[in-house]
Amino acid sequence: MVASREAYVNPWIRVREDQVIKPTGGPGIYGVVEYKNIAVGVIPVDEEGFTWLVGQWRYCHERYEWEIPEGGCPAGESTEDAARRELLEETGIVAEKIEPLLSGIQLSNSTSNETCDIFIATGLTFAQAQPEDTEELEVLRLPLADAIQMARDGRIRDSVSVLALLAVSNLS
Repeated sequence: MVASREAYVNPWIRVREDQVIKPTGGPGIYGVVEYKNIAVGVIPVDEEGFTWLVGQWRYCHERYEWEIPEGGCPAGESTEDAARRELLEETGIVAEKIEPLLSGIQLSNSTSNETCDIFIATGLTFAQAQPEDTEELEVLRLPLADAIQMARDGRIRDSVSVLALLAVSNLS
C-alpha cells in the first residue's frame, strides 16, 4: 500500500480507498470495507429435528429473504454470547447448549474483512423475541431437512445461511 484514505464511516463499517502497486508494477486503487463487528449465525435445532428461519426485507437486494438467525458481535462480546443474544432477539429462543459449527468464515474476501462464526443451538426453550428497532421479522419453524433443501435449491441465498445449512447437513 502506498497511501490510504477513509472514504466513509458509520457505527458498523469503515470504507477506505488504498493507493496500491498492482502485481504488474503499475499504480492502482483498492476499496476495502472494514466491518467493526464479527458476524454470527446460529441454527437452532429442537428434539423433533425442526429449525427456525427468520424472514426479512433485505434493502441491498430489494427482496424478502429467509435466513438463519444472525447478526453482529461487537468488540468485547464473545461470538458464542452474541449468537445466543441474536437467537433470543430474533426468535425468542433460549439455547441450553450452543456449539461451534464453522468459524472465521470470510464472507467477501475480495472487498471486505468481514468474518463469521456459526453455531448450532440445542436444548431450546422459548421466551419473547426482542428484535431491534431496525428489524421487522417473521419467524418460521420447519423441518431442518426442508431448510437444508431451501439452501440447496436457491430459495435461501444468504451466504451465512447457505454455508451453515450445508455444513449441518454433512453432520448427519
